[in-house]
Amino acid sequence: MWEYARKVEQEWDVIVNFAYDWLPFYLTPFFKTPIAHLISMASLSAFLDRIAEQIAVQFPGTIGVHTANQAQTFAFADRCQLLGNGIDLSLYEFCDKPEPKLAWLGRIAPEKGLEDAVAAAKITGIPLKIMGKMQDEDYWQKICADYPDAPVEYLGFLTTTQMQEQVQKCQALLMTPRWVEAFGNVAIEALACGVPVIAYARGGPVEIVRDGLTGFLVEPDSVNCLVSAIGRIDQIDRRACRSQAEVEYSLVALGDRFEHWFQSLLNLS
Repeated sequence: MWEYARKVEQEWDVIVNFAYDWLPFYLTPFFKTPIAHLISMASLSAFLDRIAEQIAVQFPGTIGVHTANQAQTFAFADRCQLLGNGIDLSLYEFCDKPEPKLAWLGRIAPEKGLEDAVAAAKITGIPLKIMGKMQDEDYWQKICADYPDAPVEYLGFLTTTQMQEQVQKCQALLMTPRWVEAFGNVAIEALACGVPVIAYARGGPVEIVRDGLTGFLVEPDSVNCLVSAIGRIDQIDRRACRSQAEVEYSLVALGDRFEHWFQSLLNLS
């Protein structure tokens, strides 16, 4: 792919790299056309961090990230362009009459903290719909063993259409990450359906959820705080949730941010 990019680079103003890998960073100095790198995750290794920092210093403005919280995991945080994210809002239906149930979306893996959402569902007695890829079967089986009476249902990995049909009917989406989420696409997918988000105040969700307006940010790793926020979810106007998604996270809004980023690179070149 990069061999092809070298052959045709003179035909383009900017090359955009979405791969969080060593090779694109290494190759950057060998190109004459500016390369814009979108890093989609928080820091994963010192090895990647070092070469990304070299490019951030040598080619100012070429590193893009989703959130400031994600950027802060890198030593070159102040050199990152904040871009947020976006979705096709036409794929998500607004629902203003939810049913008494909660949603949780994500990979079934320890860093996602699913057990806290299950514990909150057990305490409140509100059914929890779980959707996402089964990445760690042992982890899932332990949750089932630890909370045998919790009102949960695992629906598997769903298409966007199937997922939003389930989520839109829920009172809230729970986000319980143990690690620093770079962004949290599931949050804006829920907002697009008019569903408030209750999230741990950690990582990307901190910059998405408007506390008290489109959801609640609660103390990380606190099931009691999740439960308390669930009890206040009726305070949130679901139309405010949809409105935030339309203003900040539409493809048009995302496109505007990317266009501004690309133009700034051309102005530097």
